[in-house]
Amino acid sequence: MKASFAFRIWVSLLGWGVALAMFFPVAWMVLTSFKTEIDAVATPPLLFFHPTLENYAQVNQLGDYAGAVWNSIAISFGSTALGIALAMPAAYAMAFFPNRWTKDLLLWILSTKMMPAVGVLMPIYLISKSTGLLDTKTGLIAIMTLANLPIIVWMLYTFFKEIPGDIIEASRMDGAGALAQIRIVLLPLAGPGIASTGLLAVILSWNEAFWSLNLTAVHAAPLTAFIVAFSSPQGLFWAKLSAASTLAVAPILVFGWMTQRQLVRGLTFGAVK
Repeated sequence: MKASFAFRIWVSLLGWGVALAMFFPVAWMVLTSFKTEIDAVATPPLLFFHPTLENYAQVNQLGDYAGAVWNSIAISFGSTALGIALAMPAAYAMAFFPNRWTKDLLLWILSTKMMPAVGVLMPIYLISKSTGLLDTKTGLIAIMTLANLPIIVWMLYTFFKEIPGDIIEASRMDGAGALAQIRIVLLPLAGPGIASTGLLAVILSWNEAFWSLNLTAVHAAPLTAFIVAFSSPQGLFWAKLSAASTLAVAPILVFGWMTQRQLVRGLTFGAVK
């Protein structure tokens, strides 16, 4: 009994330690955003200082924060909706109508995520430029959709496999077609899994920086590009950069906090039989 109690204490302390280690960079970023530039680079670092909102005022004056937020929202949710619409039929077919090549196909889909994005930057850039999609939200939505599609397909496939095939067979015998089976049977039964997949895709798209920095300039620049605008040839202004970073991550942190229950519920969907 004593050993078990001590083990739980150590596991709890370990969990708190990991959580604090992961939260510390975010807390330090927020703290630095309220410092002056001199206090931000002081050695040793200052824990006690006179807070100021000057950095936030200057960030809003020097950059189009509202426009960047709108671009991030449109790109993240647009690419997620398109990705789920494309992935659901593929996951449905592989989950309920598997063949000898299904596992190979799934592995090939996943392997595309292992390729460095910089390896296809030039062709993607040239295609975007020639089609008029460079520095547009439509172009970034297409790129984010393709980037997250393997993960979306794999997650939906995993969730669909947890649904008994007899239910799909029964709906087919009642005359339901493929689209009707997805709409009437899969959406209600795999709702938590689909929701968690969508939430994860939104977070991945929101945090994507590589394609945002290389395929946008002004018109479609999301918050990841908004942050970079505060690093200049004169040097890094840490306080202003921290303020811009705080403004960029605040919406997705609030969104993640509000949807954490749905995310955890979806990720554990089918874990208990």
